[in-house]
Amino acid sequence: MKQHLNSLFITTQGASLRKEGQAVVVRVEKQTKLRVPLHQLDSIACFGRVWASPQLLAACASSGVSVSLLSEYGRLLAAVVGFTSGNVLLRRQQYRVADDEQASLPIVRPIVAAKVANCRTVLMRALRDRPNHADVSEIKQAAQRLTDQAQIVMNCNDIDTIRGLEGEAAAIYFGAFNALITHHHPSFAFARRSRRPPLDAVNALLSFVYTLLAHDYRSACESVGLDSQCGFLHCDRPGRPSLALDLMEAFRPVLADRLVLSLINRQQVKPTGFNIQESGAVLMSDETRKAVLVAYQQRKLDQLKHPFVDEMMTLGLVPHIQARLLARTLRGDHDLYPEFIWR
Repeated sequence: MKQHLNSLFITTQGASLRKEGQAVVVRVEKQTKLRVPLHQLDSIACFGRVWASPQLLAACASSGVSVSLLSEYGRLLAAVVGFTSGNVLLRRQQYRVADDEQASLPIVRPIVAAKVANCRTVLMRALRDRPNHADVSEIKQAAQRLTDQAQIVMNCNDIDTIRGLEGEAAAIYFGAFNALITHHHPSFAFARRSRRPPLDAVNALLSFVYTLLAHDYRSACESVGLDSQCGFLHCDRPGRPSLALDLMEAFRPVLADRLVLSLINRQQVKPTGFNIQESGAVLMSDETRKAVLVAYQQRKLDQLKHPFVDEMMTLGLVPHIQARLLARTLRGDHDLYPEFIWR
């Protein structure tokens, strides 16, 4: 039986979460809005001013349900988890490999190469869907440069150099990203990637969906017994789930970027759903945030064939599969980490 990530996202400001029996109860202004059995959840993500009772946090920790506390921007502030599960030998091997650059290369190279390849696929699919695109030459040129970058990455033997190549590939990809937006409204013009804070509506959407994806990958890592904070590509930093960020790199173009483009191009999000702060930061309204969450959960139900496992599965299952494949790689079952390459 296949299980999918079951996550509860709380975005309503001032909401409170409590434990009643074996259920999580969400209350807003003293009124119960939602009741979910605890055993149906893998994780809970609270955005902004959301309060959770100590009794609920304790129950989640003992039941293996992670609770992430995030800012309204989607930045991880803290997480509540129980005792780390899984085989201690797996985590010890993870730490050993992370400390050895040569041992990390068979993991880092496929991650970055697959990300670059999947970015290229996003561009090529845009051309396939709109063969008469006004920016055909620009998109084709960017796709060819990404092809070259992916090949260079797979032949590189230095992780710092690979990080630099990944940055160059991201600049190429996002340099062509605006050409993929067909809903031509000034509010959805995209010039460059900006974070903390996002400076336009497109970046606000990208950052928010990336946060959701990181949350899912972090839960997947923990469920397998891996330490989500010990990565191979992303450097260690207190409070940062570096391994989750590593594993989600190749999947960002497939799920997150394509979802953001769909939301904009199909006009599922409106220019009026974003607020510009005095600092220049762009924030989503509650209605827009809820619409993105619904679309994200629906997109995770889409079916595809995993290129390595060679089985049909939902997008929402991919984080779990990739975490398990990494665990098998660390145990020596694979010479290279079998990264997800979108066809």
